[in-house]
Amino acid sequence: MLASYNVVAGAFAAAQLELLLFAAVFFAIGLVDEVAVDLLYLWNRMTGRIATPHIDEQILAEENLSGMAALFIPAWQEADVIGPTLSHALEVWQQKDLRIYVGCYRNDAATIASVSVVARGDDRVRLVVVGEDGPTCKAHCLNRLYAALREDETRRGKRAHMVVLHDAEDMVDAAALPLLDHAIWNSDFVQLPVMALPPSDSRWIASHYSDEFAEAHAKAMVVRDRLGCAIPGAGVGCAISRGMLARLSRENEGGPFSENSLTEDYELGHKIHAAGGRGRFLRLRALDGRLIATRAYFPSDIAQSVRQKTRWTHGIALQGWDRLGWEGNLLQRWMTLRDRRGPLAAILLAVAYTLVLSGMVLHLASEAGMIEPLMLSSELEGLLWLTFAGLVWRILSRAIFTAREYGLKQGLLAIPRVMVSNIIAIMSGRRALAAYLKTLRGEPVIWEKTTHYTHPALARQAEARA
Repeated sequence: MLASYNVVAGAFAAAQLELLLFAAVFFAIGLVDEVAVDLLYLWNRMTGRIATPHIDEQILAEENLSGMAALFIPAWQEADVIGPTLSHALEVWQQKDLRIYVGCYRNDAATIASVSVVARGDDRVRLVVVGEDGPTCKAHCLNRLYAALREDETRRGKRAHMVVLHDAEDMVDAAALPLLDHAIWNSDFVQLPVMALPPSDSRWIASHYSDEFAEAHAKAMVVRDRLGCAIPGAGVGCAISRGMLARLSRENEGGPFSENSLTEDYELGHKIHAAGGRGRFLRLRALDGRLIATRAYFPSDIAQSVRQKTRWTHGIALQGWDRLGWEGNLLQRWMTLRDRRGPLAAILLAVAYTLVLSGMVLHLASEAGMIEPLMLSSELEGLLWLTFAGLVWRILSRAIFTAREYGLKQGLLAIPRVMVSNIIAIMSGRRALAAYLKTLRGEPVIWEKTTHYTHPALARQAEARA
């Protein structure tokens, strides 16, 4: 009996060592990747190659657009938020050459009614009813909006010069449209930052998006732009030149947006880059310091967050490998690899948390004299200290970028929220891998839409009344 116990304890300790080595090696590789981006950011920041200029938004707002701009908003079961989104956009974007195309489904009467109420008060809004029952997918709805734009261009004899993409729950920035109008003349694709607003009732789930976007859209995307790599579309706050959109439509049967992809917005930026187009990521502030960005609430419960991140991981990391391959130069492939590390990161995080728990069990067992203490080689111990230092560096980096946009309190809360982000990454990574394996067996790709219940503009109105 004692011999069997010793065998089991020895096997458990050996497995612990093997998992420690596996996790430490891959975390060290990830650390090299992150430090490389950090060093590029810091060097370019210190040398002035990366900066966040301040612009006078009043001057921009008073300018007319240089041509017709079309705004595409796909909407399925968005009756709660589409009205505030449109009302706010029409209020802050008063340019007469703006046309807003809202795609609704014939079996979604509530959303159609919400759009119709706003459209009756402003002829810049065009309701486009999709002929099929919803939901199909976001790209299918966008292609229907593109077809409606082409019909209007033919009828009016006037062609738009850019198409802007937004979601039904977005609160647009007043300076964003004229800024995109200026930038698109020298680019084929322009992306503005996204700010995830932390709702008061979700300090942990929804607010972890604030941390992730604050860092990604202040550092990683800025570095990508500086290196001349493809700028992945966020699907909101981005503009595509009309000529490039027409070219993508000719190359892609059915319209410019990929209907077989879960992340057609991400693919859009890569396809434009592969076609020789120029993509840009613009990060600017107004004179009062406000970041010119798209603001929105993100899921505040774990089930919705896991569903959303499952779609991102499945579409970007797994579908992207199949659909986009590994095109481009070495720098582009590096950025593509960073985009697709989600499933591996989920596995490593799961292993890491398992090691923490099993390590506690082993420590207690050794303290009780039940097993011999686990002995680490000097090399493994050094590697573990290196990865621990890297973890501290990463957490502090995220906290700094969060504090920069949301204040010191949120920056400090970003530290414990790293665990929330990791847990959601593990859950969504497992779910995305399972969904991808099903598609390999011939099952259709399932589009899981995120449900939205409230809008930032409504919250601001309530605060103003209070």
